[in-house]
Amino acid sequence: MRFDVISLFPELFAPLLTSGITRRAFESGQMEVKLANPRDHAQGNYRRVDDRAYGGGPGMVMMAEPLAQCLAGIKAARPDAAPVVLFSPIGKPLNHASVERWAASHGAVLICGRYEGIDQRFIDAQVDEQISLGDFILSGGEIAAMALLDAVARLQPGVLGDEASHQQDSFNPSLDGLLDCPHYTRPETWAGQAVPDVLLSGHHSQIERWRRDQRLTLTARHRPDLIVQARDAGCLSAQDEAALSHCQP
Repeated sequence: MRFDVISLFPELFAPLLTSGITRRAFESGQMEVKLANPRDHAQGNYRRVDDRAYGGGPGMVMMAEPLAQCLAGIKAARPDAAPVVLFSPIGKPLNHASVERWAASHGAVLICGRYEGIDQRFIDAQVDEQISLGDFILSGGEIAAMALLDAVARLQPGVLGDEASHQQDSFNPSLDGLLDCPHYTRPETWAGQAVPDVLLSGHHSQIERWRRDQRLTLTARHRPDLIVQARDAGCLSAQDEAALSHCQP
């Protein structure tokens, strides 16, 4: 799996690739990340990659030609026809299902925009898919690209210490798309609050039922839309519905 990242600030990616548990995916070669700077393909003494917008207005716009040349070099070096992805406010929100799709793919070319945006002609000609992290604006696409790479990396075999770990994550299909339950560790009592008795009982079936009820309760309170989705998909049992009937909105 190979991800090529086009960024004016490739140095921002160094900590992601060398720190934390997800670095295993990059160090092992399961995920190859190549960084490319469009400034290396710009013309003139100043290697300019942006200019003022036609029609006026504040800010600068990334020029199409340096991006096109950078992308052409990447495509020539790749063994496959990878999709070109732009992080943009008009893109589809990134969710667990799309992360799983990318985790099972051969990778992509990720474009990190800056300034007021990118010349629309480049987008129309070269971009296959646009992704958004949510309804807010970042200074550039680098953080969004790192979020995607991190989410994909942790799904690769052997990256997490426990292979079943990501199966218990919020939004995972194994949990019917629900939020995860609360977690506790030592000491048994902290700041006057004790760990729930059921978690100390050793009764695994009771523990799993408690965790399921907690997931249902948290999801109903904070993301009721996910309860609707789970119900529509036929994922909720009569016992689940009974637990939900006691939830306080």
